[in-house]
Amino acid sequence: MSVESPGERMETMLDLKIVHRTLIRSDPESVYDALTTGEGFDSWFTRGSEIDARPGGSYVFRWRGWGPDKTDGDRSGPVIDAQRPSRYVFQWNEHLGQRTTVAFALDAVPDGTVVTVTETGYPDTPDGRFQIMDCAVGWGEALTLLKFWIEHGVRY
Repeated sequence: MSVESPGERMETMLDLKIVHRTLIRSDPESVYDALTTGEGFDSWFTRGSEIDARPGGSYVFRWRGWGPDKTDGDRSGPVIDAQRPSRYVFQWNEHLGQRTTVAFALDAVPDGTVVTVTETGYPDTPDGRFQIMDCAVGWGEALTLLKFWIEHGVRY
């Protein structure tokens, strides 16, 4: 919802969020380590990442030659919560003028671990709506890469 007045536009937050879930046939500890260590993250998604997975810690994700366009990029930000092996939360997307919050929940089930990633905090603006769609696709891809790495040792 937005309220416009002459010459300015005021934005309010809506409940714009991304939610993806997948089953990974492995124990929560292994999945947690793949999400919360630089070595783990580099195994399936990045190159040269650093992660201090504790509340008040920080991370730097690094991509080199990523995807069909061979893009390079770095993302960094604060770690908000880390509860091994069930929860990991950090903030990113500083280019939106504010950070979004990414939360991974890991739930043990008889067949392995259900991983749920939720990203919240997108503004209801044209850029915010574009970014949520872009990241929704990205998180789906990321969970697939994580699953293939842990279950089959396959890395993109």
